[in-house]
Amino acid sequence: MTEFSVGEIRVAPIFDIMLPLDARLFFPDTTDGDWEPHLDWLTEAGGYDPDAGTVLFPVQSYLVRTDHHTILIDTCIGNDKKRFRGPWNMKTDLTYLHNLAAQGVGPGDIDVVLCTHLHFDHVGWNTRLDDGRWVPTFPNARHLFSTVDYEHTRAEAEGGAAGSRTFGDSVEPIVEAGLAELVASDHAVDDQLWLEPSPGHTPGHYSVRGRSAGREIVFSGDLIHSPVQCRHPEWRAEPDWDPELAKRTRRTFLEQLADTDTLAATAHFPQPSVGRIISRADAFDFRPI
Repeated sequence: MTEFSVGEIRVAPIFDIMLPLDARLFFPDTTDGDWEPHLDWLTEAGGYDPDAGTVLFPVQSYLVRTDHHTILIDTCIGNDKKRFRGPWNMKTDLTYLHNLAAQGVGPGDIDVVLCTHLHFDHVGWNTRLDDGRWVPTFPNARHLFSTVDYEHTRAEAEGGAAGSRTFGDSVEPIVEAGLAELVASDHAVDDQLWLEPSPGHTPGHYSVRGRSAGREIVFSGDLIHSPVQCRHPEWRAEPDWDPELAKRTRRTFLEQLADTDTLAATAHFPQPSVGRIISRADAFDFRPI
């Protein structure tokens, strides 16, 4: 997907990697029968591999250029990092940086990084390995972390939780470099872009709303993972911190955007991952632009 505009705001997805995940494991409350009505359309959309039984998740950032700032929303996987999923573990390719460069932007041009939450596929390129040390990839950028998520993730790391490695290699080095800004989940970045609380996937998860010239876009982060959740907002994703809260947040998001001109820019939907939410009986559909 190439760059597009929302009023005066310019947006471009920056792809890092594709990851297939077992559909039944990622949505652990579902059965084979639950998936059966969706296989045709979801396969056609590119979000499902019927042979492997996997949902296909692109991992990507959004480059957002307002009148005031050059911004990255989330920073994907990163390189040289020990991760628990095979394709992400100790990754060494430069796909992400090359895709950023294709938009005429280098790491030094980014002046704001927004991390919707602090899971490893949203903070990875915050840092890069340099002579055995983790250093900021975007040295001129303020990195906005939700205070609630930061404190939650730090406590998990101190307790030796699974995400502690991510905190150590992709979050803490930003704090130590003086580039972190801990904010509330309704913080205004500028007069065209601001954060909105969307908790459930993590306690301090935020989405990002942009508005310019009467047009709007919402960057959803991980409040929703797959277009199948438009038809089933109640389907729990395995990583959700508070599944019931996540379900309520997801349905509210879909209800608010349904049948409006507001674009939804999703983190992990099949590409193109930007579109509109359409009402469908008592649920919804996603229509890519």
